[in-house]
Amino acid sequence: MIEINNVTKTYKLGAHEIKALRKISLKIEPKEFVAIMGPSGSGKSTLMNILGCLDKPSDGSYKLDGIEVKDMNDNQLAKIRNQKIGFVFQSFNLLPRTTALKNVELPLIYAGKYNRTALAQEALELVGLKERLNHKPNELSGGQRQRVAIARALVNKPGLILADEPTGNIDSIAGEEIMEIFQNLNEQGITIVLVTHEENISEHAKRTIRFRDGRIVEDRQIGKRRSAKEELKILLESEEYKNNNNRNSGNSH
Repeated sequence: MIEINNVTKTYKLGAHEIKALRKISLKIEPKEFVAIMGPSGSGKSTLMNILGCLDKPSDGSYKLDGIEVKDMNDNQLAKIRNQKIGFVFQSFNLLPRTTALKNVELPLIYAGKYNRTALAQEALELVGLKERLNHKPNELSGGQRQRVAIARALVNKPGLILADEPTGNIDSIAGEEIMEIFQNLNEQGITIVLVTHEENISEHAKRTIRFRDGRIVEDRQIGKRRSAKEELKILLESEEYKNNNNRNSGNSH
């Protein structure tokens, strides 16, 4: 699905050149779940922009489903982004005065599809928000807002989801709920590429790629990945135990 060969990305800053990526080569097969890691400035966000057809390499080749991306014009790139790729961002990027349902319908409008309400409703039900269709973002928790964002990414049925720090703005329980959704989607055959700073989040993937100074310094398969379902169960039991303890200690005073 994704094939990158000797990709370099250089930005000009005045008289200076900054190499964000330095001859990167990698393949990501269909149905993989890959976590991209690395410190700030390591090149991981630049790679995600290229994978998402939001930017082009300065040099080298990027093929998506066998098609050379750098040869595409802006309209072709927009079509690829709308039809083949779903985006999930740390800051959710939802329209604040619009319901969850209408937020999820947006990509369908750009794609010119009919029966938008039914498709958006189906996507929201898939992420467990059947009862929140008509809620606006300020009426939802952080975890629920991220689930709306995932539903929006899913609604055009892309083969690839790119997620940039999707658990960065939510608590640990909501984070595990989001990772459970991603693991379920991956089991259904969707390729997931996820950027994270968090080691425990990266361990939910099947493969980890680490960047430093614009280069890949590690690329490894994860033998036994974390199960979000199991982690969530442990967290919820711990939370319940803590709440019970607090109640008991309140009753003893």
